[in-house]
Amino acid sequence: MLQTERLILRDWRSSDLDPFAQMNADAEVMQYFPAPLSRQESDQLVERIQNHHQIHGFGLWAVEERSTGNFIGFVGLNVTSFQAHFTPAVEVGWRLASSFWGQGYATEGAKKALIHGLKTIGLPEIVSFTSRLNLRSIAVMKRLGMTYQAADDFDHPRLPLGHPLQRHVLYRLNF
Repeated sequence: MLQTERLILRDWRSSDLDPFAQMNADAEVMQYFPAPLSRQESDQLVERIQNHHQIHGFGLWAVEERSTGNFIGFVGLNVTSFQAHFTPAVEVGWRLASSFWGQGYATEGAKKALIHGLKTIGLPEIVSFTSRLNLRSIAVMKRLGMTYQAADDFDHPRLPLGHPLQRHVLYRLNF
């Protein structure tokens, strides 16, 4: 478990499954993903997240708002599961319910995850990537102090050729 001034990054609970599924079914939250997730796909994602954490000792934590105890999404570190010019790599990622956007939570949680990854785990580099159209997440990457080079842009291998989300930007942070 990690804590920030306003957030708790913690292990997943069964009580997180319903709000997580609602979040993953939200077209606005999933705008820069191929499609919203069904309940079954959302639950399977939590299983993969928990397995990743057991295998690697870190992962995507469930995030709750300290003041209310509300589940608001996830933030954390993930080993990339596809091949690209920058892999193998560990990425910092986040997904929050839209009602919690615009409050600095993604930046606050991701900053804590980055510090944990670089200083506690000892990772030499952490990356983050998204569709070049996802300006909100790109803004978070910039606020985190991550660096961008156009030469690192790539076509996501899990999206078909010509898909509007296929072209991705890559940001890096080194210790």
